[in-house]
Amino acid sequence: MLKFYAIVIALLLCRFAVAQKADSTSTLQEVVVTAFEQNRVVNSGTIVKILQPGAADMQNKISLVTAFNSIAGVRLEERSPGSYRLNLRGSTLRSPFGVRNVKVYWNDIPVTDPGGNTYFNQFAFNNFSSIEIIKGPAGSMYGAGTGGAVLIHSFSNNTVPAVKFEYIGGSYGLQNVLSSVNYGTAKNQGVISFAHNESDGYRNHTQSKKDNFSYCTQNNITGKQQINTSILYTNLYYQTPGALTLNEYRLAPHQARPAAGGFPDADAAHAAIYQKTFTAGVSQVYHFSDAIKNTTILYGSFAQFKNPTFRNYECRIEPSFGGRTTFSYTRKNNTMVTRLVAGAEFQQGYFNIQTAKNKNGTPDTLQTNDDVHFGNASFFAQADISIHDDWIITAGASINTTKVGFTRLSTYPVADQKRTYKNEISPRIAIEKKLSGTTVFGSISKGFSPPTTAELLPNTGVISTFLEAEEGINYEAGLRSSFLHNRLHTELTGFYFRLNHALVTRKDSSNADYYVNAGNINQKGAEANADYALLPHSHFLKSIYFQSSYTYFHFKYGDYSKGTASYMGKTVPGIPTGTFSFIVNIQSRSGFYLNNNFYTAGKIFLDDGNTAAANAYHLWGGRVGYKTPAQRVWVYHFYAGADNLLNETYSLGNDFNAAGGRYYNTAAKRNFYAGIAMQWNAATQKNAGKTKSF
Repeated sequence: MLKFYAIVIALLLCRFAVAQKADSTSTLQEVVVTAFEQNRVVNSGTIVKILQPGAADMQNKISLVTAFNSIAGVRLEERSPGSYRLNLRGSTLRSPFGVRNVKVYWNDIPVTDPGGNTYFNQFAFNNFSSIEIIKGPAGSMYGAGTGGAVLIHSFSNNTVPAVKFEYIGGSYGLQNVLSSVNYGTAKNQGVISFAHNESDGYRNHTQSKKDNFSYCTQNNITGKQQINTSILYTNLYYQTPGALTLNEYRLAPHQARPAAGGFPDADAAHAAIYQKTFTAGVSQVYHFSDAIKNTTILYGSFAQFKNPTFRNYECRIEPSFGGRTTFSYTRKNNTMVTRLVAGAEFQQGYFNIQTAKNKNGTPDTLQTNDDVHFGNASFFAQADISIHDDWIITAGASINTTKVGFTRLSTYPVADQKRTYKNEISPRIAIEKKLSGTTVFGSISKGFSPPTTAELLPNTGVISTFLEAEEGINYEAGLRSSFLHNRLHTELTGFYFRLNHALVTRKDSSNADYYVNAGNINQKGAEANADYALLPHSHFLKSIYFQSSYTYFHFKYGDYSKGTASYMGKTVPGIPTGTFSFIVNIQSRSGFYLNNNFYTAGKIFLDDGNTAAANAYHLWGGRVGYKTPAQRVWVYHFYAGADNLLNETYSLGNDFNAAGGRYYNTAAKRNFYAGIAMQWNAATQKNAGKTKSF
């Protein structure tokens, strides 16, 4: 069925492309990719931007799920409101909750902590203007990791002084407030933002509330020096309803987990997450000359995490600090551009993790008390050569080391355990060749990913320094083409990634998570994207934009067994075999617009033995709105929309290998929302013929 959808959409795109007259003055927007320090204009590829300036108002600002899932090879899941899980080509294998094995940067600051965990839910929609995603191993530049990297940027090249306010209300008690102030000039600018979100949730026991504040500046001190600051604070609370069995899921999908097996229900346990995060960093960009540049970042962060669960009550205090420095040298001549990059990154964290018995939502008898020291360092170098702008050759590598130490304070005598994962080289070679209307590309990269804090110290409380690091080599090849004066873009990518010592989650008899190395996994896949901008000759319609993506994953276990049971050849759980996304955005010249999005995911196996599976599901959403021209002093935006119009019952974020068959975390049924936004543009005011700023 998914292949049928992909073929139909491809034919429709070709039909529209042939039917329309070319207009070279109106093309799809190109973007500048900063990943791997290339700063090169591309339209798509293994490195993609999912959110761009000017397109943000067409996105659903309640959740990032729709935007992320419109990209082939990318899957964002929300187990309950406020709980994200990010999958880049299968990286949720080791993430029953949270974001792991994906390195995330915000304004060049690593927000992935030294222990490998990322509180991705700390971000609000107005914390960034664009997001880049790197799929596959990115260790040649971004340290340990086999899943990929995410680069988040707060500023864009066309940021203007403005005051913005937006309110969204909707089903299940949804209230979302987004506000920001952009000030300054192109050379010296800043943005202050505040966001508030709260909801009762579709399921019982899924209330959530989040307050988010950020402050970012870019200041050009001299023609050579720029100082940037970034501050982010989030206070988040959300209830965790727990997973359901198949019968519970079918009979009452909105219910929270009931009492079972000696454990209380979600309400009695007061199961929830209390999370506060703070990150602050300062960076300097210094140009020694036109050819030599250095970027250096220093940062500190702090996280406080409390989690009463069905089994226990966990408290974590996680301060950390780190830095990153990058030197680049660029040389240009008539036929060739050479860019050399070298640098280093380090992180150090001093965590305290306590687990106690949960007594009606308060910590009772202490079970474990651990001090955790987690540090890592990465040294990297890369050469990038562009010949006649037709050949682009990139070769880079990094050396990584990770040290972890545990001190169990709750036992006597006090016990220490240590483990070092070191001297792992992560190389990457990529080649790109431009032909007539088509670009072919290929890459080989190696990834290395040591266990995270949550894997070394799982819910069972057993310190697991015996776990080995994942490692593997990824082979990738593809082609992308542009047609009809750059209005139709297509791309096809294939990859093969053999992952050794793969870390996967398992559950004990009490449903507590623990982790094992699962031998090897053969990950094969294909990804296809197509987008087309239709510009009709009409007094009413301004544009019709089509975007589609299709992902096919064939992930199988290699030599992996548990006891006498062999899982060789079994499909890896938690990953749909295929996904398909299709978006249509219709804009009128008067300011009215209509946006439709469709997403479908195939069957997902839920255990290593492939004995249980979640059915395929199909989601359809859309919104209508009106927005005044962005060039005016006052800009107004009104809209209303709906998600899951087909009223599907589905689980977005399943539990894997769960005891008692508790796999299912039900997502919201059909729901509606409406919003109003106002923006005051100071840059459009003119005083004595001069543009005003503040």
